[in-house]
Amino acid sequence: MSRTKSNQCVVERGVEWPSVTSTPSIPLPTAHAFRTEYVETTRLDTLLKTSPSHVLGIVRHDRNHGELRGAGACPIVYLDLPQLNGPPLAEVWTSTQPVTYHQAEDIRCAMNDEVLFGALQVEERPGAQLDTVTYDAYRRLLLQARALGYPHLLRMWNYFPHINRVSNGLERYQQFCAGRYQALAEDLSGFPRTLPAATAIGTLSGPLNIHFLAARLPGTHVENPRQVRAYEYPSLYGPRSPSFARATLRPSLYEANLLISGTASVVGHISVHIGEPQKQTLEILHNLTTLITHAEQLHGADRRWGNGHALLKVYIRHPEHVPAVRTILQERMPFHSRVLYLQGEMCRRELLLEIEGILGQESSIDINRTVSQLPGRHQQSMVSQHEPDRLKRA
Repeated sequence: MSRTKSNQCVVERGVEWPSVTSTPSIPLPTAHAFRTEYVETTRLDTLLKTSPSHVLGIVRHDRNHGELRGAGACPIVYLDLPQLNGPPLAEVWTSTQPVTYHQAEDIRCAMNDEVLFGALQVEERPGAQLDTVTYDAYRRLLLQARALGYPHLLRMWNYFPHINRVSNGLERYQQFCAGRYQALAEDLSGFPRTLPAATAIGTLSGPLNIHFLAARLPGTHVENPRQVRAYEYPSLYGPRSPSFARATLRPSLYEANLLISGTASVVGHISVHIGEPQKQTLEILHNLTTLITHAEQLHGADRRWGNGHALLKVYIRHPEHVPAVRTILQERMPFHSRVLYLQGEMCRRELLLEIEGILGQESSIDINRTVSQLPGRHQQSMVSQHEPDRLKRA
């Protein structure tokens, strides 16, 4: 695939949104532990110089990068995930709370009174096994987060190349899962019920990159009624099941955040709609809506996520599928959603795309009203004609 055609990105808003701007367009609450926004890379220097918020971290999706002035000691993540169309953007994490920085064990951290944003990258030396590399990385980040006073994992992002390649009888993703499982089982208090939301995506190149969000207080980890818990998958997916929750709910005095894991076209534990990107997209939307609705019902609060701050990321295996996927999402996502499209490889060869998200709800909005809207016209389940049609929302 031509890098010149793929090394771009697109941020899509719903049909009612104005054109993309490089500064946050949604009013900030009086205080927030963190907020994420997509910002044009050409405007990063200006934003870092003028933003009233403190920077927790920056995630860039380009392999070739120059020096970023004004970033100071904050964690910066570089990923080789070609961005599909549009001006290049970075994912910027900010906070209105004072931020301090810390680096040890090759882990860079930014902290405020509530959360810690951390990042590390580990090169795979010749002859090293990915499970061993992953185990060591996870043990170090767990120990570091706990030592700094943030023992509760809320969200993990994992990126490494050749995720589907077979080595020593196992796919690299299976090797990664084995190392992650061992570290978390040994060092995460309350394992597996305290597992955080997570994403694992294959990059075109680069080291093992892990960035994460941890907190002083625990979040609430949420599962999807349509899917088997990932950590209870049968052994046909590898010697150790994937170690993550489908989402994590993080309440706060000023806002609440629902951190949604990478979500694919999986029902139960089975991949569905093989070779059909449009149907996989619709199935993902059904999974997302069910997950959000379940989070609301389970925790007794209707937060109207559909009217809050929604930042979504779509990983697509084949760039030629972008137009079809984008058309569906433009029709069905809430009008205020911001969607970033990236080329990456999913954990299973048959999966063509995956969607993750961060939904925010400020306390100024009545959280006792009915919530969660992912509107659309063709929302019937792609698996069973008898399942509830949860995407039909006014």
